[in-house]
Amino acid sequence: MATQRPIAPSAPKAKLVCDLLVRDKVITAAQVPSVFDRVQRAGDRAEDAIVNLGLVGETEILKSLASHFKVQFISTEKLAKVEVARHLVSAVPGRFAEKVGVCPVLFDPKAGVLTVVTADPDDLEALREVQMASNAKEVKAVLARPAAIKALIAKVYSGDMHSFAMLDRQAQSQMHQMMHYDHGNIVMDESPAHAPPARSETVLVARERLLSSSDMEPVAPPKPGRRTPSTRPSAKRLSTPPPAKSAVPSIAPSSLLVTLHGHGEKGTGAGPSFVELLNVLVSLLESSRGDLRGHSAQVARLMRRLGEKLSLDAGSTAYLVATAFIHDLGKMGQYHLTPLNCSEYDGHKVAAQKAVGIPASLLEPVRLPQETILAASRMYERYDGKGFPDGIGGKDIPLGARLLAICDTYADLTSNPRNPFRKTLSPQEACIAIAKYKDTIFDPNLVDLFRNTVLGEEIAAKLLANRSQALLVDVDPEETTVLELRMIEQGFVVKTARSVEQALKLLGEGETDLVVSEIDLGKGDGLALLAEARKQAWGKDMPWVIYTRRQERAVAQKALGLGVLDYVNKPASADVLVAKLKALLDQRAGASPRSARGVSGSLREMGLPDMVQVLFHGRKSGNLQIRAAEGSGEIHFVEGNVVNAKWEKLKGETAFYAMLKLTDGEFGLDPSFKTTERAINQSAEALLLEGMRRMDEGLS
Repeated sequence: MATQRPIAPSAPKAKLVCDLLVRDKVITAAQVPSVFDRVQRAGDRAEDAIVNLGLVGETEILKSLASHFKVQFISTEKLAKVEVARHLVSAVPGRFAEKVGVCPVLFDPKAGVLTVVTADPDDLEALREVQMASNAKEVKAVLARPAAIKALIAKVYSGDMHSFAMLDRQAQSQMHQMMHYDHGNIVMDESPAHAPPARSETVLVARERLLSSSDMEPVAPPKPGRRTPSTRPSAKRLSTPPPAKSAVPSIAPSSLLVTLHGHGEKGTGAGPSFVELLNVLVSLLESSRGDLRGHSAQVARLMRRLGEKLSLDAGSTAYLVATAFIHDLGKMGQYHLTPLNCSEYDGHKVAAQKAVGIPASLLEPVRLPQETILAASRMYERYDGKGFPDGIGGKDIPLGARLLAICDTYADLTSNPRNPFRKTLSPQEACIAIAKYKDTIFDPNLVDLFRNTVLGEEIAAKLLANRSQALLVDVDPEETTVLELRMIEQGFVVKTARSVEQALKLLGEGETDLVVSEIDLGKGDGLALLAEARKQAWGKDMPWVIYTRRQERAVAQKALGLGVLDYVNKPASADVLVAKLKALLDQRAGASPRSARGVSGSLREMGLPDMVQVLFHGRKSGNLQIRAAEGSGEIHFVEGNVVNAKWEKLKGETAFYAMLKLTDGEFGLDPSFKTTERAINQSAEALLLEGMRRMDEGLS
């Protein structure tokens, strides 16, 4: 059906792009040879070559080309936030999308129009092939940068959530400067012979530097004979002596980088990544830790979220996660040695000073990456320079260590009742407590980033608080993953349990509306779990569905006798099962649905585009009221779709686009509001995409 048309540079296409940009005075004729050189040497498309060379920003390029091709355009930043519906993914096969360099983003079923992003809106043959592949009546092209389209295809079809990370031009510019200057000497080049840990540490520092406006100044070589402050790792930290030789074969940094990514050698088959192995081993070690059971896994989740928030590449984020898993090895004694505890209590400080090097020593034969070792061994350094073991401060402390200090403390405050406050704190309370130690223990910029990340997710949880909460009980992750994803898509909040004990603990918290359980639970039994639940006040009438491979009639009769709503045999269609679960809950709800609660907060904690996406995917209804210095307005939702908007004297789509640009203000969601007027007929996805395009082009 499709001819082989990979996203590869061609001389005619590069010449066309350069000619158009020179004509519009976006670049100069003198810059064209360097663009062609980059195209030939690095294999970039001309558009990407211009951006990567730092000649001009992508917005100017896209505006010029979009004007020539008479199409709309979307920036990489906005494209990274686009959510592609699942039915579009199946409508245009992944390999076909890669071949023609096109990715679907929207479909209007009434008009039969499929909207795609492409770097070649003039390639009518490719668009016709997309139309044939998708059976759409019409294909509408939106211009985007070639590298961004490739990243979107990787995200949509391969599930690569880090595909957009390295397209952040500002971070790359900062990284480029730091990679080439260190006290006036070139410290790194593009040769693959350089060890990955050095590159990854540079990436970590470069991304982190973007948090502070003072760090945006160009990095210049220091004057001879004078030592100037630098955000690069200090010589003291980089001169750690090499580990002693061991009989255990070492893992080369490059190999470990691959392992951390979760990809093995060709032909070895799929296997658990090194990070997942750490997760399993450390979780086993922490199984008897009481209130701190699963602590390292919680810290790892926080570290991963911050890595993604900083747009770190997959390898650098993996280093952060690995640090979280190893940071407490050898320290699981009487005290929990968090940076805050060690600053508040002398006993904790003395214990931590003795144990600070234990994680690195225990894992010495594994030859962990230098970033991971540095972060774990510098987690007790303080931003004011009064920490240990070296007394370094500010941004001389590795980024991973500064992030770990915050995440470790937060996890302790929110789950360990023996923390300095002698009670578990809410996310809001914990962030306030950590903020009191800005500039002393913690990096103030990272504290603000952490607060926005965590509380933004808390707001999302509150916005969706009256969704049905389901518990999946199954020892096999493969059996529950697809079902969990489908349930989340249909508005459920889902938790999983891998054992009877874990299930009983989660059920005892009293927040579960539905249980979907296997019968064979390793050492446990699903029917025994059900019988035990029926003895408890919270489980007497708990809606329960058995989803199992057991097909014996006697087993099914026993389950039905215990009051299960349904007995479903595996394998079954996840979509059909989820529809059945929703119908069962709706039948039981009757005339007494869950009471909806209002939610309020700040647009600084969660931006309006993100909020609209949360409400859309959660299929929420209500009135989202916006108050800002520029004015006030409201957005009406019905089952996740925006049906009306009002902003000052504006109404409908125009009002929605005006509010979408707000970055500061307050919001409040009234879920009990029922609208009687529909002024907007586009889907929320289409509105967001159009709004982002308008912001890119500076339209009102």
